Amino acid sequence: VHLIPVNPVREDGLNPKSRKRIMPDLLTEPPAIDPVYEAHVYCNIPSIAERSMEGHAPHYFKLVSVQVLIRHGDRYPLYAIPKTKRPDIDCMLVPSRKPSHPQLEAFIKHMSKGSAAQMDGSLSSLPHFPSHSLCEMGELTQTGVVQHLRNGQLLREIYINKHKLLPGDWTAKQLYLETTGKSRTLQSALALLYTFLPDFDWKKINIRHQWSTIFCSGSCDCPMRNHYLEEEQRRQYSLRVKNNNLEKIYVDMAKIVGIPTRQLRASNPIDSLLCYFCHNVSFPCTKAGCIGMEHFKVIKRHQLEDERERQEKKLYFLYALLATHPLLNQTVNRLQRIAEGKKEEVFVLYSAHDVTLSPVLSALGITEARFPRFAARLVFELWQDGKRPKEHFIRILYNGADVTFQTSFCKDHYKRSSKPMCPLEKFVNFVKRDMFLIFNSTSYYDACHRKAL
Repeated sequence: VHLIPVNPVREDGLNPKSRKRIMPDLLTEPPAIDPVYEAHVYCNIPSIAERSMEGHAPHYFKLVSVQVLIRHGDRYPLYAIPKTKRPDIDCMLVPSRKPSHPQLEAFIKHMSKGSAAQMDGSLSSLPHFPSHSLCEMGELTQTGVVQHLRNGQLLREIYINKHKLLPGDWTAKQLYLETTGKSRTLQSALALLYTFLPDFDWKKINIRHQWSTIFCSGSCDCPMRNHYLEEEQRRQYSLRVKNNNLEKIYVDMAKIVGIPTRQLRASNPIDSLLCYFCHNVSFPCTKAGCIGMEHFKVIKRHQLEDERERQEKKLYFLYALLATHPLLNQTVNRLQRIAEGKKEEVFVLYSAHDVTLSPVLSALGITEARFPRFAARLVFELWQDGKRPKEHFIRILYNGADVTFQTSFCKDHYKRSSKPMCPLEKFVNFVKRDMFLIFNSTSYYDACHRKAL
């Protein structure tokens, strides 16, 4: 007799299996670290339509708020390899050039109009889209714009068209928008908002300037955060010094470009090489030879090994808890006010950097997450239970994958819950109390000023 298991259907109408994390096609992933595969993931070149789990909930749940933290899109390098020609990337937006987007032309026209937007301080002097025929250092590329036009479109289909998060006559009060003072983060935010909002109206756009890349606002004084960051940097240095293969590659590359090895290392060549790689441009050559794929693979592999050791050694985790508390606290406070029925901003967008997203993922305990790719998005959804309106739940999604039950505060709840999300109070308790337990503290101030044990 062959016993065929039957999945019971619960009262919420969900098959228990549907609660499992749905990760992108694991079958196509290589079993071991493959630096070339990982670099492709990091580039995030817009190609096929993305599958995403945003907006999934039992039918009687109501979506009441969405908070999104993004990394800017593809950019020109921040560093140059000395004595080589800079990668020849055009930062003019040309709708007929790939990668493109059906709304790219309309986006350019809209951004070219004088804006009536309110923008804090220095933001108002930044250009609304990239426009140099040879990209400037750190400038958003056309690929970067398209990545966020796609992000906005995807989120619009789910949150606006399906869940009606914002009405057609939305007001400025329903949005909270914040970006760092770099053109690439402002332009990424504008690209996402352009395809996301029911109607992009400059007069309703009010963007706040965040001077800190960790979005610590008025709570940035934290000596112990800096202490753990310095310890983490020492760990990075120690791992690099131990890697003989990496040192040989640096020596070889330094000979090719004709500079001391120390100077080459300081120029952070991986940042520049990733731009060549992502844009399918040949690596630089000199009379002494060419930098090649083998050089790139060794440096990229070391970067991946560094990320893995970083997870194990916990110094970065301690830094991340203190670095991200102000931002997570702001997020939790807003979610609580909305859950209490206060008319708050129902859509929040923070436009940031890898150094913003990476510590947030670490602090939440999402250790399986990859380092933030270009145009990465982390989404916090707040849901109201239609059967028990006072009960609120959150879902957390990273690049479209549901990572709610990978978080340290909701891992155990997953085993007992009949709902595919996490009670809001678990997130609140984590941010208000549990984040400080590892420091033997009860508050952010105390954890920041208590000496390391």
